[in-house]
Order: sequence, then C-alpha cells, then structure tokens
Amino acid sequence: MSEVILDVKQLGHSVVDGDTKLKILEGINFHIRQGEAVAIVGASGSGKSTLLGMLAGLDIPSTGQVILKGHDLPALSEDARAKVRAEHVGFVFQSFQLLDHLTALENVMLATELHSMPNKEQAAIAMLKRVGLETRLNHTPKTLSGGEQQRVALARAFVRNPAIVFADEPTGSLDSATGNKVIDLMFELQKEKGTTLILVTHDEELAARCARQLTIAGGQLVSAN
Repeated sequence: MSEVILDVKQLGHSVVDGDTKLKILEGINFHIRQGEAVAIVGASGSGKSTLLGMLAGLDIPSTGQVILKGHDLPALSEDARAKVRAEHVGFVFQSFQLLDHLTALENVMLATELHSMPNKEQAAIAMLKRVGLETRLNHTPKTLSGGEQQRVALARAFVRNPAIVFADEPTGSLDSATGNKVIDLMFELQKEKGTTLILVTHDEELAARCARQLTIAGGQLVSAN
C-alpha cells in the first residue's frame, strides 16, 4: 500500500467578525495516499477552497494538524512552508495565475526557481511539448487562448514532478469542450507521474473521475468515500 502523503487531524478554522466568532471549518480528519486523485466537493461557501489553502500551507488553520510529506505545516514558519511547497507541491488555479509579461516557457520555468532540479529549461520545454504547446514557447499569456493558458499552468504544476498537485476549480474559466480536454490532460499527467491530485470542483462529472470524494458541508467533513 502506498504511503500516506497528507494527514489531516482535527483541523479547524475560525475568523472573528466584530464580536462574532465564525467557524469556517471544524473537526476535519482524513488522510490521502500517494498517487490518489481526490475531489473536494460541497456547496458554495461550504469551506472547500479554505480547506485547500490549509492543505497546501498557503493558510494556517486555527487548530489541528496538516502533515504533508512528514512536515506539520501549521507548525512551520512561512519560509519553511514555502520551501516544502517548492519541493513537493504544484498548483493549478481557475484564473491560471500566469505572469503576463513572461512567455509560456518563462512561466513554466518560474516553478523551478527554488528547486534544485537539473536542466530546468529543457524540462520546461519538454513539459510544454507534452501539453501540446511546442509552437507556443515564446508566446505571452495575452496571445494564448484560455485553454492554452491552462495548459501552460498544467505544465508549470507538473514540471518539477511534485508529489502532490492542488487544483482549485481548474475548468471554472473554460467552456465545456476546452475544459474536458484540459481535464483529460491533467489526469493523464497525474497517472504518468504517479502524482497525488487534490482538486476542488463544483463539476460532478469531474469529481466522479476521482477515486475519492471528500464532501464538505457547513465546514465539516460529512463524507470521505
């Protein structure tokens, strides 16, 4: 059986609004093994994206542990969490999060800056070829379609062969046909590289393609099938 790559224990998060303490997440427990594809689903406002941010160490929970590759993220400094992300984590966002003044190749190479991998440019070129953008290496995001921009984002996420990729509504900005092609590609890369994939989605068909679904309702984990 593959190793547990992400272990979440009694995760909770609250925010203070005036005199009121609002619970966003409460008593979340689950673990995910290397190579799994897991969807986080739930109604809008249920806490899905907040949870994803905590899992990736982008945000710190009020209580509990998030242990990623043996690192207890809430216990680390911001710099230490950034180092863990640089070493083990890739991201795919709904809004692509590409830098407009950089080419596709330069955007992908950004993900390698804090990583000790060899032949960074060659690796970035190879990933862009893998996602079908070998003729777009020197194009900036504004000259690319939405689908092409998300392919650049996929190349950036997978170029370092990260242990885990987090995807937040990865098809939210794309039409159905384009989104389906991007998702096919994402799952192909995930399987080729044995990457753990954790995605937040409203799309039931996309969620169904994952081996497991974590259902969040009212800030609590109500199902982990």
